[in-house]
Amino acid sequence: MTAADLIFYALAALTLVPALWVVGSPNIVHAGFNLLLTLLGVAGLFAWLGADFLAVTQLMVYVGGVLVLVLFTVMMTRVPKAEGSGGGAKRAILPGLFALGVFVVLLQVATGTEWGSTALKEAQPTTAEIGANFMTSYIFPFEYVSLVLLAALIGAAILIREARPEQDDEPAAETGEEEVQS
Repeated sequence: MTAADLIFYALAALTLVPALWVVGSPNIVHAGFNLLLTLLGVAGLFAWLGADFLAVTQLMVYVGGVLVLVLFTVMMTRVPKAEGSGGGAKRAILPGLFALGVFVVLLQVATGTEWGSTALKEAQPTTAEIGANFMTSYIFPFEYVSLVLLAALIGAAILIREARPEQDDEPAAETGEEEVQS
């Protein structure tokens, strides 16, 4: 086993172990912080494979933006604690079956692919080419994504906004005298 294999396995473990904790954690804040480790592991895998643009994008967009937004929203939202809600195993059956189906399909693709048939090439930086394409050929989708992220930010701000108490339309009398009704 070479040093490259050890680095890959370490990054894969950094990705998979916290991901399992995200799925199985009963505490949503702990799950969010483990998602941070998972996303950092994915960025490390991208960097190790020579996908420099994807590694930096993973760090900036997902770790730096989306995950921080999710964690702040979770921590600022008051979630009532359910007392003996029960039925957790019953609700997990359908998502568990879906996850098992996705795993089976991915396993078939992974085992049915000839991984050693292509010669490995040295990774070439692609950041300049991708940046030029973003600002020329793909400007509309690039701007559309920025609007979607802005809508998500506004939605999160609305979710964490404090509810205002209802106010009367008329101000209270300053004289202190009660109104006499006839």
